Amino acid sequence: MASKPESDDGYRFDLDAYLPMEVFSRITVVRVERPQAVFNAAQSRHRRAGVAGKDGNLMILAADHPARRITTAGGDPLIMGDRRSYLGRICRVLQSPLCDGVLGTPDILEDLLILDEFLKSAGRPSLLDGRLLIGSINRGGLAGTRFEMADAVTAFTVQAMQRLCLDGAKVMVRIEPEEVDSGRTLVWCADAVTQCSRAGLPMFLEPLPVKRTPDGYRVLKTPEELIKIVGVASGLGETSMGTWIKIPYSDDYARVARSTTCPILMLGGESTGEFAGVLKGFAAGMASAPNVRGAMVGRNVHHPGPDDPYAVGRAVGRIVHEGIPAEDALSGIPSDRDKGAAEFVDALSSCPGPP
Repeated sequence: MASKPESDDGYRFDLDAYLPMEVFSRITVVRVERPQAVFNAAQSRHRRAGVAGKDGNLMILAADHPARRITTAGGDPLIMGDRRSYLGRICRVLQSPLCDGVLGTPDILEDLLILDEFLKSAGRPSLLDGRLLIGSINRGGLAGTRFEMADAVTAFTVQAMQRLCLDGAKVMVRIEPEEVDSGRTLVWCADAVTQCSRAGLPMFLEPLPVKRTPDGYRVLKTPEELIKIVGVASGLGETSMGTWIKIPYSDDYARVARSTTCPILMLGGESTGEFAGVLKGFAAGMASAPNVRGAMVGRNVHHPGPDDPYAVGRAVGRIVHEGIPAEDALSGIPSDRDKGAAEFVDALSSCPGPP
């Protein structure tokens, strides 16, 4: 059996010890015996007063990939298909106070609410109080399928997000000029922006220009393409007053940012296990324009190769909230590894679960 990969300095985050199987199994027990517990946990969660923090910036963890048939990260084709690993990594990032919240599909956010109730029922600190919980709406464009550009609403509805007391919504629209389904998705997303606005839910809108290739759809990250699609995204729905736009970092990012007055969050893209380039892009993006307000990043943080998701997430958070250079964020990663992990494992192991 091959050994698990290690970082350049020999470190490997021990996920197996972080979320005990006994605790993970109890999530299913709650789903079977006490499904109402998730709604009780949602209604008792302490919500933050506004969207952004005191500095007006956000670092959000994106965790909605498996619902779109995406399970690959860092060269492992199925690693995000392991739900215990996925949840453990999300919880690990949420241990950092510099992470403002998490984006997920119903199943992910419900699992997190159950785990959070385990912690609070034992008198331990909550992972979700004061954090943004953002619901992912359209996951119907399954990766690798013929209908991938028909990214229909298959996850959260506005009513479901209100029932779970969520703090915002997210939709993705990919535009391929030769694909008619891109137009249909655009209409669905515009309606979602309108419906969320009427319900008082901020919208995190991810517009991506793409091109079909023999290996699948490739995101076009040139300033010219991003400027064009940001203009389209800014005009979706009956109002843009609650819209945050999520786009990749690119060259000439100041010019891209000038294509809208909406706040912009940078995305991280696919994970290769090498996150230094992502951090450098985030630092450059934060310095490029006043409406670049942070990052909504997923695989590069919760699946950073053999490294600790907490340490990498905190590095992103320090760039977003403290304005430090990428080199300083990178140099702080080794000292943040495993910080607070033992205390979290002890807390989970001592929890009796919700009543």
